[in-house]
Amino acid sequence: MPIKKSKNKHELLLNIVLIVALLAGTQWYAAHGLASGAPPPLNGQMLDGKTFNLTDFDGRSAVIYFWASWCGICGQMQSGMKQIAQTTPLISVAMQSGDAAEVVQYQAEHGFHPDTLLDESGSLSKTYGIKGVPAIFILDPQGRLRFATSGFTTTWGIRLRLWLAENF
Repeated sequence: MPIKKSKNKHELLLNIVLIVALLAGTQWYAAHGLASGAPPPLNGQMLDGKTFNLTDFDGRSAVIYFWASWCGICGQMQSGMKQIAQTTPLISVAMQSGDAAEVVQYQAEHGFHPDTLLDESGSLSKTYGIKGVPAIFILDPQGRLRFATSGFTTTWGIRLRLWLAENF
C-alpha cells in the first residue's frame, strides 16, 4: 500500500506542475505583444475633470489598469484594484465603455472610483498592444513598464509584481 500512496503523491505533484505550466503559458501568450520598456504616452482629462499625464507617477511605482464595463472578469477584479489603489498610484483606463456619463454611472453602481481616463475609441488601448481586457501594466520608479499582464490577475500577483519593480 505505501507504494500506491507514493504514486498518488507523484501524480498529484505532476498534475500541479502541469497546471502551473499551462497557466504560465496562457499568461505569457495573453501578454505577448503588450507594450514594454518606455511606455506609450498616456494623458488626458480624467472623469473628475483633472488632467493626467503619465509623468505624474515619476519616481514611484504605479499601476495602469485597462478595463471595460462590459468585461465580466474586470468586474471580478474591481475589489482587488480598489485595494491596490489605496497603497499604490493607479490610473484606470475605461476602454470602449461609453461616454463619460455612462462610465461615471457604471462606477457609481459598482462602487469603483479610481482615477479614470476614457478610451472610447480604443486608440489608447491599441498603443499599449491590448487585445483584450483586463490588462495591467506595472511601472517601476524610473517610469519603465516592467510587467504587463492580460486577463484575470490576483491582487497578490499585482503586489508581487510591484514589489519586484521597486526592488529589482
